[in-house]
Amino acid sequence: MPNSTFETLVGAVVVAASAAVFYLVYASAGHAGLYGYDVHAEFSSVDGVSPGTDVRLNGIKIGTVASMDLDPRNYEAVLHLTIRDDVKLPDDSSVKVTQAGILGGYYLAVNPGGSDRMLASGGQITNTQGSIDLMGLLGRFIYGNSGGK
Repeated sequence: MPNSTFETLVGAVVVAASAAVFYLVYASAGHAGLYGYDVHAEFSSVDGVSPGTDVRLNGIKIGTVASMDLDPRNYEAVLHLTIRDDVKLPDDSSVKVTQAGILGGYYLAVNPGGSDRMLASGGQITNTQGSIDLMGLLGRFIYGNSGGK
């Protein structure tokens, strides 16, 4: 019997250590403790973006992409964003998909507008710019524009 008590204790320590490591990884990824209000935005292209992608303002993380949908009427990507409660965005703000350097990951960059009215929960950012097809641009640069003279 003393052997099974020891094994149970070791098992409990392993489970506790695993839970602690999981929490640290989750918190360091920036997902823990992010609460706020929801807004949405429609994009023509969101290549490189997925749920959990950062939403940044002047390089500071102010939110994340909560979910993504496809609008069946116009086939645009609808991103649902969670923005921190302490960051109020003017209702004429814009957002674009951008990349952190040539090899960096994608994120959404918010440019605040100048309106006195702020976006409320459930609001929409209407001024958007989707992701740019870098491989297509590179191909046009290397091979020239094949669409004309």
